[in-house]
Amino acid sequence: MNQPDASPLGSPVNRRGFLRTTSTALVGSSLIGGLAFERRAYAAGDDTIKIALIGCGGRGSGAADQALSTAGSVKLVAMADVFPDHLKGSLANLKNAHGDRVDVPEDRQFVGFDAYKKAIALADLVILATPPGFRPIHIEEAVNQGKNIFAEKPVAVDGPGIRKVMEAAKLAKQKGLRVGVGFQRHHQVAYLEAMKRLHDGAIGDIVSMRCYWNGNRPWQHPRKPGQSEMEYQLFNWYYFTWLCGDHIVEQHIHNLDVVNWVKQGHPVKAYGMGGAAKPRKSDDGEIFDHHAVEYEYADGTRMFSQCRHIGNCWDSVSEHAQGTKGKIDMADGGTFALTGPNAWSIKDRDYKPKSPYQVEHDDLFSAIRNNKPYFELDYGVESTMTAIMGRMATYSGKIITWDEAVNSKVNLAPETYSWDAKPQSLPDSNGMYALPIPGDPKWVKKVV
Repeated sequence: MNQPDASPLGSPVNRRGFLRTTSTALVGSSLIGGLAFERRAYAAGDDTIKIALIGCGGRGSGAADQALSTAGSVKLVAMADVFPDHLKGSLANLKNAHGDRVDVPEDRQFVGFDAYKKAIALADLVILATPPGFRPIHIEEAVNQGKNIFAEKPVAVDGPGIRKVMEAAKLAKQKGLRVGVGFQRHHQVAYLEAMKRLHDGAIGDIVSMRCYWNGNRPWQHPRKPGQSEMEYQLFNWYYFTWLCGDHIVEQHIHNLDVVNWVKQGHPVKAYGMGGAAKPRKSDDGEIFDHHAVEYEYADGTRMFSQCRHIGNCWDSVSEHAQGTKGKIDMADGGTFALTGPNAWSIKDRDYKPKSPYQVEHDDLFSAIRNNKPYFELDYGVESTMTAIMGRMATYSGKIITWDEAVNSKVNLAPETYSWDAKPQSLPDSNGMYALPIPGDPKWVKKVV
């Protein structure tokens, strides 16, 4: 794949500066002015927005439920998954919840690794909610077919995937497509109010930032008898880097995205450490259970990042910024508190008359119906790349620059997608998967 063109994604330009230019590069606001957003989302004379769901697990089913709960005429017309039981279970639940808004007969239920292409072809808007390793090829296909998109985060797990999404984003803008990305905090009252104050200078110039997603390990799915290696890794996808990117990419990305939003730009380098502190079992896969990364922005500002999946430890899901005139502490579901001469606070849980997961769909579908520009893929790319750069730093033990991360040729995906295909990471005779060894030249080459 060609290397990305020189653009603000590869240079120390902040979001505000980007918005003052006429650049069409990939870092900026979700609403890019001056683009030719003229294409209607659905056929003339029919205001029904037809939806295809790609990836019928919990998050995909939740996103479809929210899409079907938006105002106006909507209909789920196609579904795709590699696991037929996931599709059937999701379909039954959505049909029970939404009745006639769900119309997916057997000939529009697609199963297999290429099922997404068939489902996308039938829709006006596609929900992409498979494991993140598939996101780049699904985004590329949806854009090539001219479909509006809601893509769950992250949008890639490695440098080649990011570059594929970057190219798709350029084409999506040319086609006037609307694209939402699953960073629901951008549609959450407390975060929106906090960002307005921060960007108006409430705490002065930002001098440092911190963010955390420290908590317990999520679900795990033990290996079933008779599963191929590909089937098992897809079944237990959270624990394989080619599928989830490690939890710094799949989960902690939310906090990293907020800090980039605060800073209105992306970091230019990262360094840190991580590993697996807990005794490991085979179903723990190949990911670390903790990461600690220090990010540096173009103006020298530092951001200190932690994420951990270890029980009985200090937990926090929050973001913090220190400025020359005060500081702000933000906790999703908790209190947002700004101290200093412009003191302010808000209890996030008191300002959720509607879930931000619902609001992000309301906003996207409203933009489609009213022919308004709507494009969140820019900061989706930026925040995903921030998380990938952090993982590259912890896995390698090296200082990783933004340009190195974006241009990395390390492709985590298997050569082919089929049930008998072999992923790059395979278990040893004890069923254990190797972990990256920071500083080991062999591993540095494999992860950077």
